Amino acid sequence: MNPAARLLGDPDFRRGARDMLAMAPGIGAWGMVTGVAMVKSGMSVFEAVFMTLVVYAGSSQLAATPLIVAGAPAWVVLAAGFCVNLRFVVFSLHMRGYLMHLPRWPRIVTGYFNTDPTYVLFTRRFPHPADTDEHRHTQEAYLAGLSFANWSSWISCSLLGIALANAIPTSW
Repeated sequence: MNPAARLLGDPDFRRGARDMLAMAPGIGAWGMVTGVAMVKSGMSVFEAVFMTLVVYAGSSQLAATPLIVAGAPAWVVLAAGFCVNLRFVVFSLHMRGYLMHLPRWPRIVTGYFNTDPTYVLFTRRFPHPADTDEHRHTQEAYLAGLSFANWSSWISCSLLGIALANAIPTSW
């Protein structure tokens, strides 16, 4: 069985997804507001959808959107996003012990899907890295479940916000 299928069928994956569902309404609301804000500030629907699917960082998206619309140089947009997301450097340093046994590509993918709520829920459940392969798998499955539920909530509601942006009066 391939590793992705093994994770998806794992009870710890389902537990992670279930634990993240408690935060889904807030994540969804934040995603919807971000989607609306991108379109209402002047980005095209294509640009907003592209940014939502590639960036996956609400605070950075909201910080970058007015800069992009104003025609700021790319380095200014990137610097703003970098500053807003500096907290992820700390998260990454802490998560290093949990993930260093993995090959580089899975670590990169895991880093892309790491968010504030994912980090908090994961480290609350697992205050220390596992010391056996079985426990590592449990941690990986739980983290994957958290990430999947969080990403699904964010993406679906961001896209909904982008789709509904033109139906929402600017005065709101």
